[in-house]
Amino acid sequence: MAIPRATARLQLHKDFGFDDAAEVVPYYAALGISHIYASPILTARAGSTHGYDIVDPTRINPELGGEEGLRRLVERIRAHGMGLILDIVPNHMGVGPENPWWQHVLEWGQDSPYARWFDIDWQPADETLHGKVMAPFLGQPYGDVLAANEIRLQFDATRGRFHVAYYSHQFPVTPASYPDILRATGAERLAPIATAFEPEEDAQGNAGLPNASRGFSQLCELAQDSEGSSLIAAATAAFSAETPQGMERLHQLLERQHYRLAWWRCAADGINWRRFFEVTDLAGVRVEQDDVFEATHALIFRLFTEGLIDGVRIDHVDGLADPGAYCRKLRGRLQALSAQRPATLPPDPAWIIVEKILGQDEQLRANWEIDGTSGYDFMDRVGALLHDRAAEAPLGALWTQLTGQPDDFHAEVRQARRRLLANNLAGEFEAASRALHALARTDLRTRDFSLGAIRRVFTEFLVAFPVYRTYVDANGCDETDAAVIERTLEHAHQSVDRTERQLLDVLAGWFGRAAPRDAASPKVRRLHQRAITRFQQLTPPLAAKSVEDTAFYRYGRLLSRNEVGSDPAQFALDLQAFHEGNRIRAERFPACLLATATHDHKRGEDVRMRIAVLSEMPQDWERAVREWMGLNAPLRAALEADDDTPPHAPQPGDELMLYQTLVGAWPLDLDPADADGIRRFAERIDQWQTKALREAKQVSNWVQPNEAYENGCRRFLHAILDARADNAFLPLLTGFVRRIAAAGAAKSLSQALLRMTCPGIPDLYQGTDMWDLSLVDPDNRRPVDYALRRQALEGAGERLQADDWRSGVLKQQLVARTLALRKRDPALFAAGTYAAVAAEGPQAGRVLAFLRRHEQRAVLVVATLFPQAVLADPASVAPAADAWKDTMLMLPDGVQGEWTDLYGGSAFRSEDGKLALERVLGQLPVALLVCGAPQ
Repeated sequence: MAIPRATARLQLHKDFGFDDAAEVVPYYAALGISHIYASPILTARAGSTHGYDIVDPTRINPELGGEEGLRRLVERIRAHGMGLILDIVPNHMGVGPENPWWQHVLEWGQDSPYARWFDIDWQPADETLHGKVMAPFLGQPYGDVLAANEIRLQFDATRGRFHVAYYSHQFPVTPASYPDILRATGAERLAPIATAFEPEEDAQGNAGLPNASRGFSQLCELAQDSEGSSLIAAATAAFSAETPQGMERLHQLLERQHYRLAWWRCAADGINWRRFFEVTDLAGVRVEQDDVFEATHALIFRLFTEGLIDGVRIDHVDGLADPGAYCRKLRGRLQALSAQRPATLPPDPAWIIVEKILGQDEQLRANWEIDGTSGYDFMDRVGALLHDRAAEAPLGALWTQLTGQPDDFHAEVRQARRRLLANNLAGEFEAASRALHALARTDLRTRDFSLGAIRRVFTEFLVAFPVYRTYVDANGCDETDAAVIERTLEHAHQSVDRTERQLLDVLAGWFGRAAPRDAASPKVRRLHQRAITRFQQLTPPLAAKSVEDTAFYRYGRLLSRNEVGSDPAQFALDLQAFHEGNRIRAERFPACLLATATHDHKRGEDVRMRIAVLSEMPQDWERAVREWMGLNAPLRAALEADDDTPPHAPQPGDELMLYQTLVGAWPLDLDPADADGIRRFAERIDQWQTKALREAKQVSNWVQPNEAYENGCRRFLHAILDARADNAFLPLLTGFVRRIAAAGAAKSLSQALLRMTCPGIPDLYQGTDMWDLSLVDPDNRRPVDYALRRQALEGAGERLQADDWRSGVLKQQLVARTLALRKRDPALFAAGTYAAVAAEGPQAGRVLAFLRRHEQRAVLVVATLFPQAVLADPASVAPAADAWKDTMLMLPDGVQGEWTDLYGGSAFRSEDGKLALERVLGQLPVALLVCGAPQ
């Protein structure tokens, strides 16, 4: 069973390893999950909380329990008839002393066999970096760190090697420099060893160090006796920056290395290797090369062959040089290995999904030979569906009136992109610009375009670029990418100077209209392909950083739409568009993952749904927030204003987003009189707020935090959440939460039901089987209370009880009951048809319904979209007695008969092809009706 029926995403780390995961397998099996979907398990940097900073892809992470622990976990998984999906990271690796491949490159430079494995430009524009790797890991400018004696030459006696130490960093010294070190003191015992590191020419006249291994062994032996150890210590002491002579020696030694130590702030402008986004301790890997692909995937292939894993999720596929080619190659390798898997496993193909952000109306490429995405697109669509479009204008006006900022998300994105290209991603932008300039110089018609002109026009093209990336290869672009290029060209024409529009057309030609294979010479072909690759590997981090990690924190019309994979400018989605998306998915990618929460989400799935309720009551929200801002005005911190710091904290936009966060994340069981509970909640909000302020990059940022503003916002937060008796705001806040919490829960139940019944494979992020009121990481990776969940599941009754909704048991029961149906009748969801069911009557616009049919069986899914006006009272998720009066579902021909409600146990018979919602949604905001066995 390689294709999952339902997955459960688990975040593994040193405090929740394989044995911990094995303990919860029975719970997930009882819940109805078919596959555990694990975060990366290959060896990551010590203490990693996420696993995406892999340093050794040839070993299972020992902090998780190593390969033995993995086998114990898989044994438990197989014993419960389940499978395992693995998150893999082909795009990048963690750098540093724990990564032997990276360290070998630093030690041997371009002579290292791994020098081509990382995406390093060995001949960048900066001549001081020719043949070197920039190492921007110093906390202060190089000269200051050197003078402070923070860089030290050290010797590893166990390996017989010298390295440069800077706190936790270790940079290997090239063996070619060993003679300089060993002869620094003139010690006779060291002189013979130094000769082992003298270069010699081979038969072809190439210089090398053939005797270096012997020299390392001799140094190890020498270090075993006290005299030898003292001699080595004296040699390293000669390079101590404690004396002027030692500092000069150390500097000259560092100048001869295959890397250049630099201040960390130099990375944005001068780095000469591809990073993951702007994270300088994650280096891009050239997995498009066969040897790199095989080396980085050998363990994954073995795990698949041995039947330990059943499929993979590919992290950040858009970072790869050629995502489509990679996916097809991976599919081919796994397909070839399928025959070698244990005979006890079904001969199903591997399940392959990709982490991919799709733009509006963008479709996943059909020729990648994968099963779909990891579910951001569904999370976006179902979220937009549950927002009332009527609130778009009033909430936009409120944002503008209170903040003075225009209600224009895309304007924020454009502004953010310009700043990122000029600062955070300046190095990557410069490398791409120079690649374009090199290409321009190969043609008499374009050689006069200067590098400066290319930078200006390329900036406008990138600012206007509407998707994460294109997928142009040696054969040029397909129709989809051609349309993207033309759309970008149209928008960029509006901002490019008229005198440079010709160059804009040239760039568009290079990026898609012309195929590299048609180039006039092999050299031009290489330059063209290199320019395309640079461009296509720049747009994904630019898109992610400008949207998810900047504009999401600047623009706050309604934060429930500020989610990974979403475009906040699209406030809502109508029924027809949602149904059409489901039909397309069923046709093209029926095994695509459906997610509503991930390890990367900005807000928990139930936080988003509670905030989404505000779209049903924008006037009430406006009155409340205006009252709160007036009431809390005296608590705003007065600051000493300057060019970087406003006069008060928080600013209106930050304050408005704070109120939305408080309303959305307030725990259902938190009493306003519980001072300790409120303090713990305030600490979580404080952590979110600090991250939000820095990600916005307006007043504060990660590079240079504005501590005055951040502290002012912190004081304001704790003041408004102070549980003192005279705090008038706190009861107003909790009172408002009580008004919308049940409606938010009702929306959450609809969201959960849709995730488990729409075409695709539902994923359950850890802990979201009950209410998920988490915020952005690390808040969304807190420990899960599995004991509580086991107890609740074991004590579940025959029917879902609307009364017990606050505990989260209702949501858990809905999940279990729905997944149980998927387990009993997998073909109904895997191969069943999809058909929208229309509603008629006064409340028709508040409900969504559809049918899944297979052979003689059918399931009718009914979900309330806008529950605030139909609930019995603010404390209940049950509809009012007459809420759905005269509103009917219009069933299509061929599905008449008796229907059984799997949640409430009631039976219904359609009359004249109609079902009365007054009966179907009489007890709960959702319904799952089945017709025909099995039930």
